[in-house]
Amino acid sequence: MKYLSIYIAMLISWAAHAQETFINPILPSGADPWVTWKDGYYYYTNTVGNRIILYKTEKLHELKNVTPKTVWTPPATGPNSKAIWAPELHYLDGKWYLYYTATDVNNDGDASRYIFVLENIAADPLQGTWTDKGKVNMKHSGLDGSVFEHKGKHYFVYSAYIGPQSVLVISLMKNPWTLADKQVVIASPDKVWEKFGGREILEGPQFLMNNTGKVFIIYSASACWADEYSLGMLTANDKADLLNPASWIKSVEPVFKQSAVHHVYAPGHNSFFTSPDGKEHWILYHANTGAGQGCDHRRSPRMQPFHWKKDGTPDFGEPVRADSVLRAPSTVK
Repeated sequence: MKYLSIYIAMLISWAAHAQETFINPILPSGADPWVTWKDGYYYYTNTVGNRIILYKTEKLHELKNVTPKTVWTPPATGPNSKAIWAPELHYLDGKWYLYYTATDVNNDGDASRYIFVLENIAADPLQGTWTDKGKVNMKHSGLDGSVFEHKGKHYFVYSAYIGPQSVLVISLMKNPWTLADKQVVIASPDKVWEKFGGREILEGPQFLMNNTGKVFIIYSASACWADEYSLGMLTANDKADLLNPASWIKSVEPVFKQSAVHHVYAPGHNSFFTSPDGKEHWILYHANTGAGQGCDHRRSPRMQPFHWKKDGTPDFGEPVRADSVLRAPSTVK
């Protein structure tokens, strides 16, 4: 009888999990969503503008039930005192690092916009002290820095302002806050779909890999205030020299774009994560629910699973409606 009770309890638990669902958006507002996973928890952040906040949760789809913690506020003056954008949390060499974009309150604008770094030695990034490691030594002003590891090396990729354009620049890293001298432009906005909104922009680059012999950088194209804001993709062989622009091939069309049918506009500035059991791949992105809503607080974070094609490239599908009921990420081992 004892074992029967245990079995019934297990069935009830399994059934409850099997029925667990969610509806996008996962927060009512939040641009430039970023998430990372460590030791059983998701750590999430997004642009707030005047500070950096972190969420900690076992279930990303239940983010609305979590109270975020402000972990850093900018100084009143100086090069990183205004427009705190696109924070990303990374765990590198046994420490936590927050990369964020900022500008000077007394010299606001793209020309003074750079990426800065904070360091925390605590095991939990919501605890401990965040130490300012200063500005990343970028050769160009720019935004949206991201870090990835490939074959034992750390790479840094960001959106650089060069002339009237925003291009993608890649570099090796000497340490988590210092780039190598060689910083290379690997993509420029040369497609029609990269020029909507009156600007030629490539931004929000994100690394993606799936043990298929290919390396991907997914980026956002066009101005964020345009409904046509979308995701493009760069592809390289995983054995290629990633600092060689010729190693990267750009997608002919966007790989993820607006869906008027589903009332999803300007989807972009994404990040990626896997389900807790590591079996499912998910894309996290922001979007608007109505046309012409621009680049403000109405952008909200959404998540949906994606799949891999037979040739090893990602298939993100179409942005799902905000009222779509989705199954939660799998936790079954």
